[in-house]
Amino acid sequence: MKTLGGLFDLEKLETDIAEFDHMMADPTFWDNQEKAQKIIQEANEKKGVYQTFNKMEEIIEETVILLDMLRDEEDEDVRAEIEANISELDQTISQFELDMLLSEPYDKNNAIVELHPGAGGTESQDWGEMLYRMYTRWIEKRGFSYEVLDYQSGDEAGIKSVTLLVKGTNAYGLLKAEKGVHRLVRISPFDSSGRRHTSFVSIDVIPEINDEIDIEINPDDIRVDTFRASGAGGQHVNKTDSAVRITHKETGLVTSSQAGRSQTANKEQAMNMMKAKLYQKELEEKEREMAEIRGEQKEIGWGSQIRSYVFHPYSMVKDHRTDEETGNVDAVMDGDIDPFIDAYLRLTMNR
Repeated sequence: MKTLGGLFDLEKLETDIAEFDHMMADPTFWDNQEKAQKIIQEANEKKGVYQTFNKMEEIIEETVILLDMLRDEEDEDVRAEIEANISELDQTISQFELDMLLSEPYDKNNAIVELHPGAGGTESQDWGEMLYRMYTRWIEKRGFSYEVLDYQSGDEAGIKSVTLLVKGTNAYGLLKAEKGVHRLVRISPFDSSGRRHTSFVSIDVIPEINDEIDIEINPDDIRVDTFRASGAGGQHVNKTDSAVRITHKETGLVTSSQAGRSQTANKEQAMNMMKAKLYQKELEEKEREMAEIRGEQKEIGWGSQIRSYVFHPYSMVKDHRTDEETGNVDAVMDGDIDPFIDAYLRLTMNR
């Protein structure tokens, strides 16, 4: 581990990991579940760094051996293996670099993702469900997990809205790249005339911050509504009015939760989400003030979509912020969105 260890104190990492393992083996570890989850997340972060260094070290050592073999005797199979190793090492370093650069406040936190179809009824609601599937596939490929906090089914197909809690290290840091309007162009399966339709879905992403910020909400400033939960597909849901929706009167911000088994749990989740939204709104207002001082102009609205997904008359997905694009629409809809996320994060980091 000496070759790459100069960048980090790997001996301290080993010590920290051992301490975390000792803490997690304590019979009282789960007495405070919130604290336990934070410890597990921090332990997983350190283990991830350590394992990445191990992986890079193994690839380098194997490649050195293969290079010695190639010097002794030319062999196309050995050469191909060396090239594959170099490619794998390059990808590993690139991903590691990106993970290390995710150092903004709350980048490492879980993420709350909201999908809101635009005008267009069934067509837009179907597009919302397609994006919902895309993100859940991406979550699974990443090794993350998710919880459906709120799910409102469409009238005929698709969704009216969905709120997901995405759990995993750097979930917010990665998914913040997806915030904005996503545009679909296709031949609508709901149009008997076979005409081309354009649909929009707005994606909002905020970090899960719970008690990490000090935001006071006056009970008089909000309206709390309860309603009956509605689940996706055959999902079992409460038959009582346990779902909770909170509206912040001054800003119009809305949060809702129906994942919990009780109205109290759902209200707590919705209130935490509201605090996160209010905090993010404060940050965005400060950013806008700085942008005005710098003379920057930023468009906001349906006309400023961040990404277009074209199914007809050709196949292409293009991000308008980075010009990253691909013709493999099927792969993207199956969750292969990392190239778009990476391109956006590297662009913003270089500013």
